[in-house]
Amino acid sequence: MKFKISTGACFIFFSGLYSNLLLPAMELQAQNINIPIVSQHNALVLQVDGNKNLSTIYFGKKLLDQAEYNNIPELYKQGTDYTGILNAAYTPSGSRNLLEPAITVTHADGNNSLDLRYVSHTITQVNDDVSLFSVVLKDPVYNFLVTLYYKSYFREDVLEQWSVIENKEKGAVILQKFASANLYLKAGSYWLNQYHGDWAKEMQPEESRLTHGIKTLDSKLGTRTNLFQPSVFMISLDKPASEDEGTVLYGALEYSGNFRTDLELDYQNNLKIISGINNYSSAYTLKPNEVFTTPAFLYTLSFTGKGNASRKLHQWARNYQLLAGKGNRLTLLNNWESTYFDFNENKLAALLKDTKKLGVDMFLLDDGWFANKYPRNDDHAGLGDWQENKQKLPNGIASLVKEANNNGVKFGIWLEPEMVNPKSELYEKHPDWVIKQPGREEYYFRNQLVLDVSNPQVQEFIYGTIDGLLTKNPDLAYIKWDCNAVIYNAYSAHLKNQSHFYIEYMRGLYKVLESIRAKYPKVPMMLCSGGGGRVDYAALQYFTEFWPSDNTDPLERIFIQWEYSYFYPAITSSNHVTDWGKQSLKFRTDVAMMGKLGFDIVVSRLSDHDLQFCKEAIKTYNAIKPKIWQGDQYRLSDPRAGSIASVLYVNEDQSSAVIFNYLVNNRYNEGSKMPVLLKGLDPVKKYTIKEVNLYPGTVSTIDALKVYSGDFLMKAGFNPDVNAERPSVVLEVNEVH
Repeated sequence: MKFKISTGACFIFFSGLYSNLLLPAMELQAQNINIPIVSQHNALVLQVDGNKNLSTIYFGKKLLDQAEYNNIPELYKQGTDYTGILNAAYTPSGSRNLLEPAITVTHADGNNSLDLRYVSHTITQVNDDVSLFSVVLKDPVYNFLVTLYYKSYFREDVLEQWSVIENKEKGAVILQKFASANLYLKAGSYWLNQYHGDWAKEMQPEESRLTHGIKTLDSKLGTRTNLFQPSVFMISLDKPASEDEGTVLYGALEYSGNFRTDLELDYQNNLKIISGINNYSSAYTLKPNEVFTTPAFLYTLSFTGKGNASRKLHQWARNYQLLAGKGNRLTLLNNWESTYFDFNENKLAALLKDTKKLGVDMFLLDDGWFANKYPRNDDHAGLGDWQENKQKLPNGIASLVKEANNNGVKFGIWLEPEMVNPKSELYEKHPDWVIKQPGREEYYFRNQLVLDVSNPQVQEFIYGTIDGLLTKNPDLAYIKWDCNAVIYNAYSAHLKNQSHFYIEYMRGLYKVLESIRAKYPKVPMMLCSGGGGRVDYAALQYFTEFWPSDNTDPLERIFIQWEYSYFYPAITSSNHVTDWGKQSLKFRTDVAMMGKLGFDIVVSRLSDHDLQFCKEAIKTYNAIKPKIWQGDQYRLSDPRAGSIASVLYVNEDQSSAVIFNYLVNNRYNEGSKMPVLLKGLDPVKKYTIKEVNLYPGTVSTIDALKVYSGDFLMKAGFNPDVNAERPSVVLEVNEVH
């Protein structure tokens, strides 16, 4: 069975579709074979030695002369490599290796050792930007193979790496560990920037110097796996990287389940990064002739700081990975904070009129619209019973979709299809579909349990729920897919081998999502998981956007959105204006504009000026959103380093930009005391700067007629005049023709 994780891993059948350069196995002499995997600025160089060991000899700036990569190993005098495979491209265990392995197996005869030697490699030119490298490794004693895949995106300087493990032995082999990638870095010191958090406290950064031994970033939650620790991270070489200076590597596993990244600083002061599916409680039995494909590990290396790395990753995501990365997104009004579970058709009809009045594209009906025997009036009942609640919606979803159309807006709906309440008809009818340990007391997260998505019947049920809604309501325009519980008491009544459970759950989920996208390729879907509990690039190939946090306090959101922006482009981030926080409606709206704008407010309670502001803000947003969604992002002023936050988005030809500026420190007399240095403009071009998104009745302090050169704005800067009276300032920069 092939474990297909992402479009980045759709490689098995490339040969035949494109012309290949096959370098067959040959008798290796003393001469080494180099395999340079290059992009616009970077090179990862693998080397095969005379004993057919595959090693990483270089990862850094691309050299002009490829022959000179041979000179690199002799430059390092770091002591004895007792194993001969410290810098292995994919480190096996149980033979010569003495440090953390990328792969550990138990052979059919019970032997725990593995040795991987080079057999051949293939280079496929996918297009003018993308190249695919594959390197076949085999154990000299056992008929066991690993193929390493490296997908290079030349212009973006991005690499995806994964492994395909194949058992050609006569009996089953148990995979004890099965990483996607095994990187090897050399530097004087290494600085890790990692993230932690909890509900409403997502993406809290921590930076520390790596010391000798192993630092592990991982999750064992089963679902909602990024709740406490996301799988994204940064490694700075020699010193902590800043926005525009320093060498930094961004890493991210394209996987929505349990992950594990080991960062091992070895006795020679080199850093090994091993990342993949978490092997916790997941020893995998690989039958004869069976293939196991790992998810892709994504990384990019920048020599000019974090900002450059972000822009590379954003460009890659929009071009290759995101669903409709160059497409449109819908602004919306959500009912959740207006009604919670307490609504009916009349209330919703009024909200649909408010949606039209506000000027957004769509109305989103959130939790509480379903279940009859155990109606969904709070979060204790109804999950899994996806029929319209007859008391709340006697005429069903169809009447609401029709009413939305009559009001000139679209209609979307909330679902949590992987979950079930014990108080539900689904639980009563199919207790074997629920993840729970037989004989043990059930333990709940948000009063609910998780369905066993490894079970094909459950997969069909989830697919049927989505398909049924969209078939009955072809004008249904949007789905918010939530996932609020982690997995306790992991056990599948369907599976014979429980150690396969966590892996088979994710396979089942991806299978459902692939089926939905095969039939409904363009229906927008939000990836929601109690906030940022499930945000990764494997999931984002199926979803148009994600929900960063349930915390919509705009001051908190500045920090949360700032950290997400290192790894994910603005077009993926759903940001809603709500009543959280003490800031003004303008401040809340300005913060939400830095991504995909939405509203979760009671429109009928807005004052005339507030309503006028919101309507004009949506018009302003519609005019500037192409720059936000598709432009290059520059973080100008770090909210953790001073009193203001400032972020700029500039379009491709550098003719226009938008800058968001916020006061994040309300102490006396704080504000933008110093100019902010702009970035990403053309130094030769002339620009004007005007303030946009003003509240009705206010006058800007910015001179919109004054002309500046790009050179001046990037070297001398510009002061947005942020202060307690002007805590949120949005500026539009336009070229003067």
